[in-house]
Amino acid sequence: MPSLTATRITSPLPVLLCAAMLIFGAPVSQASAPSSAGVSGPSKKVGTWTARVLAGTAIRARPDGSRTSWYASGRTRWSGTSQRLMVLRSSFQDGRLWLKVRLPERPNGSTGWILRDRVRLNLSRRFAVIDRSRRRLTVYRRGSVLASLRVVVGSRSTPTPLGLFAVYDRVRQPDPTGFTGPWVLPLTAHSDQLKSYDGGPGLVALHGRGGPSLLDPLGAALSHGCIRMNNRRIQWLARSLMKGTAVRIRA
Repeated sequence: MPSLTATRITSPLPVLLCAAMLIFGAPVSQASAPSSAGVSGPSKKVGTWTARVLAGTAIRARPDGSRTSWYASGRTRWSGTSQRLMVLRSSFQDGRLWLKVRLPERPNGSTGWILRDRVRLNLSRRFAVIDRSRRRLTVYRRGSVLASLRVVVGSRSTPTPLGLFAVYDRVRQPDPTGFTGPWVLPLTAHSDQLKSYDGGPGLVALHGRGGPSLLDPLGAALSHGCIRMNNRRIQWLARSLMKGTAVRIRA
């Protein structure tokens, strides 16, 4: 049975998502950045700066307090835990530091700006790469490969979208033996082919395997866009992967 690009997640706010990628290795490291310092974008060598939203705040279209492009609450929609956004770069405007962040909405690649004093910065030393053609997920820490594993990716008709995304949430599943396994890790990526799926927004996510999804072997391209992996890998990710960590999906 083909896998889902948007898979059902049972949580306080049930919703449909899709699954897509990630890592296992040493614990995630954290470090606060000086409030006056600029912030670099994600890379294999450094990792990913993440911005934890301290309270609900408007995300601006430009770093000058112009029109609102999105509203970031302090908590994610599904798990209700703290919201962390991937930082792409920073800019000073009128003596204030603004952060450009990846947004979890359509179109893929959407960005906005948030003031530095509205967030707490942390550094995830992780950076993940999904190679669609090789159907492999590779995880880096400070430039070194932690792991490389086979995964299930999207089919030719519903491919896993390409681009630089981030882990958006972590949602424990009530039935760890079900289709999505014990955990679903939504990304900021959406399916390019499926604008909605079974009532959900077609949001791509990483998840485990169970029931019918076990029929699709690792290394196959049979999903609607999500990326599946063995359950012990997704369990490790749920314990150790910081929300906001970069996930590069390439052809």
